[in-house]
Order: sequence, then structure tokens, then C-alpha cells
Amino acid sequence: MAHTSTLATSLGDYLRARRALVSPADVGLPATGRRRVPGLRREEVAELVGLSTDYYVRLEQGRADRPSAEVLDALSRALRLGSAERAHLYDLARPPRRTAAAPSVHGRGDALRPALRQVVEAIPTAPAVIMNDRNDVLAWNRLAAALIADFPNLPAPERNMARRIFLDPDARRIHLDWDEAARTTVGILRMAAGRRPHDPELVRLVGELSLGSDTFRTLWAGHHVHEKTHGSKRFRHPTVGDVTLTYETFQVPGAAHHLLVVYTAPPGSPAEEALSFLGSFTVPEAAGPARPRARTEGS
Repeated sequence: MAHTSTLATSLGDYLRARRALVSPADVGLPATGRRRVPGLRREEVAELVGLSTDYYVRLEQGRADRPSAEVLDALSRALRLGSAERAHLYDLARPPRRTAAAPSVHGRGDALRPALRQVVEAIPTAPAVIMNDRNDVLAWNRLAAALIADFPNLPAPERNMARRIFLDPDARRIHLDWDEAARTTVGILRMAAGRRPHDPELVRLVGELSLGSDTFRTLWAGHHVHEKTHGSKRFRHPTVGDVTLTYETFQVPGAAHHLLVVYTAPPGSPAEEALSFLGSFTVPEAAGPARPRARTEGS
């Protein structure tokens, strides 16, 4: 698969993918006759939204004018979209105009203020990173480097969780919830592609992952979208074994689509003991760290 100059997904592609996931019973319609395709028919979506079938067909074929907010909201309800899916629908319906090529990942608005790096590094007992919506890790603390990946010694392009999940041959062994991590990672990239379909770094990343991973290609074709908010994560570390943490995400002020992700363990849990043990090795650089080699990664 050759790299392309755009990640643009048409509104029609997304509408077709989403209506295939909704059954008539889901929206209170009777199941009539044998269906050649899964999900709702075009005329059923049109009926639910209050549109003519002809107009809805033109929407899927890309021949309609930009739909109004009222139409997009009605489509969101009919197709049972959550907040992330609805935001993506709006992004596809109002695509940005192509602009001059953006600087590379480490220049296109991704440089962090020194104070933000200091904030992350100052978190003493919980792994913490700042990530963008391409899954690039832009800042980290010592516990994150010990548990998640050896960020200080990785080349900048390799500080990307999507690459590590899909292209690292050890990822399935290390990342105990690999299937879920893979799905959500692709969903995050899909959201980014809807916002910036001409982002050259994102185009390059998706092309690389598509060439290197059959699973990525399959998931990408499913049009799933995801916003990282909170949840749990299971890591396998060669020194401390299996570690289950919860994470919370926080929007970085003044940096669109950058998130601070902090992983924590319940008080008194084995995971807290594991983090404490790792922390005993992650002393400041000036004191001469004896840092365990990181062997887990995740987003």
C-alpha cells in the first residue's frame, strides 16, 4: 500500500460504516424481509432522520451540500453515535481546507513549554506522560520511562505508542490487553485524521502501520473512533511482573489535542508496591540512575 497525500475519509464512507452497525430493532423499526447487507438500509436512515431518501443517498455519495447542524444531530441520534462518534461526524461533514505542508511532528505545535515538562517530571509516585493525538509521547517522568518504555533512549519517531503497539514483535506479550489497546489506538488516530486529513506526519504514520500490520489495516477499515479519557491498563514488566493501573487524562492548557495521562495504583495494592519498587531505581540523573530497562508499553 503506497503512502497517500491525504487521510480524508468521506462522510459517505463513515455513514455506511455506522449504519451497518445499527439493526432495525435498535431503533424501533420492524425487521422486514431478508437483508442483503447488515444494519439499516438507506431509506430507513432517511426515515429516522426526516430526510428524503434521495437526499440521504446523495449524502452518502458525496453529492449533497454540506449538511446542517440539525441534520448532523439527527444522524447522530439515528445512528446511535456517542460523543466521540458525533464529533467525528462533524469533522467529516466540515473538512478543513488543505493548507501548506505542516512542519514535522516535533515542530508542528508539538513543542511543549519547559514548565509542562517540569510538571510531568515532578510527579513522583505515578507514571505520567504527555501525548498528542498521533500517539507521540512528548514528555514523560522517570516512572513512565521505567514502566512503559525507555523514552530517553528511543529515537524521537519511536516515541509513538501506535508504532510500539502494532510494530513491536513483543507487544502482545507485554501489553496484556493488546486487543483493546489496538482498537482504541486506531480510534484515536481516526479522530485525528478527521480533524487533520492532510497532516503529513499522520499520513506517514498510518501508511507505515498499514504496511506493517494486518490488524491495523482491518481496524482502520472499521472506522471506529475513540477519545482517551480514563480506564484501566495492565502491563507486564520483566522485573515486577503484571501491574494493573488506572489512568486519568487531562487536557493540556493551550495545546489542542495534547493530553496529560497519569497512571495510578490503589493504595496498598500489589501494583502500588510494584511502582514503589520501580521508583527506588529511578533516582535523578545527577545521582547516577540504575534504571531497569523498560519492557512494557501502551497508550
